[in-house]
Amino acid sequence: MQIDKLRGREVDQLFKAILSLRDLEECYRFFDDLCTVNEIQSLAQRLEVARMLREGYTYHKIETETGASTATISRVKRCLNYGNDAYGMALDRIKEETNHVS
Repeated sequence: MQIDKLRGREVDQLFKAILSLRDLEECYRFFDDLCTVNEIQSLAQRLEVARMLREGYTYHKIETETGASTATISRVKRCLNYGNDAYGMALDRIKEETNHVS
């Protein structure tokens, strides 16, 4: 499995740090210290691409609305189709949480 390549003490530490964050404000503070603005925006863009692909948007519409390259869109689509279903899991949870708040 591909995620086995990631496993290690330092990555465990990173993920535990992320899991320790209590709210959006703490996430903003942590990721502002951890990443560049471009890195954060790239991660956010990939998640948005995944959401749009799941909702049936065309590559052209995704490219226009997000600024993502077709290579990025293809990579995200590959993960949606053949990955660990993590995009789907996260997007479903966000949608569920949003529905509970509404």
